[in-house]
Amino acid sequence: MRKLLLILLLSSGMTVASAQPAGNISNSKTLEYLQGDGVYETGVMVFLKGLKDSVWTHFDLFISDAKTLAAIFMIIFFAIKSYEMMVGDKRLEIMPLLRPFGLAMIILWWGPFVKMIAFPTDLVANRTEQMFESEQTIINNLRLNRANLMLAVANSLYTFQAQTEVAEKESDTWYGQAWDSVTSTVKQGISTVVSPLIELKNRLEIGMQLLLTQLLELLGIWILRLAVYIIFMLQIIYSTILIILGPFAVSVSILPAFRDSFSTWIARFISVNLYSGIAYLVMYIVGLMQEYALTSEISKYQELVGQDGLSANLEKMAWFAGNGILSFGTVIIVFLIGAICMFTVPSISTWIISTSGISSAASTFGRSAGTVMSATRKVSGSFF
Repeated sequence: MRKLLLILLLSSGMTVASAQPAGNISNSKTLEYLQGDGVYETGVMVFLKGLKDSVWTHFDLFISDAKTLAAIFMIIFFAIKSYEMMVGDKRLEIMPLLRPFGLAMIILWWGPFVKMIAFPTDLVANRTEQMFESEQTIINNLRLNRANLMLAVANSLYTFQAQTEVAEKESDTWYGQAWDSVTSTVKQGISTVVSPLIELKNRLEIGMQLLLTQLLELLGIWILRLAVYIIFMLQIIYSTILIILGPFAVSVSILPAFRDSFSTWIARFISVNLYSGIAYLVMYIVGLMQEYALTSEISKYQELVGQDGLSANLEKMAWFAGNGILSFGTVIIVFLIGAICMFTVPSISTWIISTSGISSAASTFGRSAGTVMSATRKVSGSFF
């Protein structure tokens, strides 16, 4: 009976004030102002791309020094090879003698060489970026829909709060009249009706709940953004250092004792340059998780305020307001999971391209080329 009176009293004048439909332009601008134009702000992502292109133009800072070192190391290399052949430790082999010239040509054409090495990884990044952007379009629409439903929930709660305040004031008047004119039994009956109203009013003090909800969501989304921005910044810093100082690795690899330094550099450069492609792929997968979380919360908000945002369920609203925050927490948790997943990008990159694998492949290629050259000389000697 008490619950029935409570529902009848509040639902008699219940309206959802200022509820706005999904897709409202002002809501979109407000959400963009508070949380950015997407889960990952477009301006920052464009800035990171421009920064990478700008920094990579400084690839020739140490080209002259690398050329000088390459010339010195070539003299040392040929001196070592000449001595080995003079004392009879080594036979004359053409391919090892051509290797320093090939490395010197790489230093001379360092810019085009770097672009050639980065081309496959750029293809991967472009493809995964397209997948990521298509998913972000869906997510941004869901974010706006969810924000509108959260606004409808807040408006409903504000309306209920105002109604309970009015009911409390009216109950005070009724209570005073009942004290003077009726028996204590009637007074007790009024108290049983008024007490739930006051309790509901206290539970619907939503000002701090809204603030806490927005702070938690903003914190979660910025933790995710920082993780993404850190990965892209690491990729820019590592790749830039590798490009600028890479000519030294090429020149040093002329010496037999450091012949693996160039192949190691290639492996590391490819691994670092894969960060972008893998990061976009991880962001796409995380985007699928965000889409599920947003869809799940949208369905729950619709249960609270109805499909159109105008038919609130009082009982469910009261329980929801008592949770402490005006969010179901799924989206916030997914943001945090996404941030953790982003920090796995460097490890995943080393799974795909490892230094030892590149070195082994280069050594195998060199041995195969030497074997082919030896077989060619034998065949030529048999004919001549």
